[in-house]
Amino acid sequence: MVRFENVSKTYVLNGRQKTVARDVNLDIPSGACVGLLGRNGAGKSTLMRMIAGTLAPSEGHIYHKGTVSWPVGFAGSFHPELSGAQNVRFLARVYGCDTEDLVDFVGDFADLGGHFQLPFRTYSSGMRSRLAFGVSMGIHFDTYLIDEVTSVGDASFQARSRDLLKQRTQNAGAIVVSHAMGMIRQLCTSGAVLENGKLTYFDDIETAIAVHEQNLAQ
Repeated sequence: MVRFENVSKTYVLNGRQKTVARDVNLDIPSGACVGLLGRNGAGKSTLMRMIAGTLAPSEGHIYHKGTVSWPVGFAGSFHPELSGAQNVRFLARVYGCDTEDLVDFVGDFADLGGHFQLPFRTYSSGMRSRLAFGVSMGIHFDTYLIDEVTSVGDASFQARSRDLLKQRTQNAGAIVVSHAMGMIRQLCTSGAVLENGKLTYFDDIETAIAVHEQNLAQ
């Protein structure tokens, strides 16, 4: 479960104040696969970072029941001078995983070839996202945070990513950000719509998509 209690988030962008969340009170049930919907710039990625704990709300609190991943595909936790494999070993120790099992899994899934042994700073943005996705999926969480990551790579990698994510969410929850409604429908059964700082939860994903599309049309 993810619980928002009186959560607000405001920051200054280009000299102007922007409110991403305004006094949000909401429970996302344990094990739910939720599509997080909202127009470009609504603050979906900021909200995901707050849920992950990498960004603090301006006011209020966000509580978790169970373990929550960092936003899958977010590469900010990797050290630029370490290789991909060395970064994976470090994270395995942090999360108490079997080091070599995680390295083997990520090396096979991310399909980085010889780049897996090269410094992370040499990676392209796509390679960074593939490494981050592989690490996230290799560690078992109660709730996964997914932010547009399944759009990375070629069609084959995208299909493998969706299949693996479906496997993980059979026994875990997820909060998914994607502009592809087809993917949202494949992965999610419920939805939450972020509009003008208000976050509204819907038990049915089709209802959430309809409200989101109505917002876009206005």
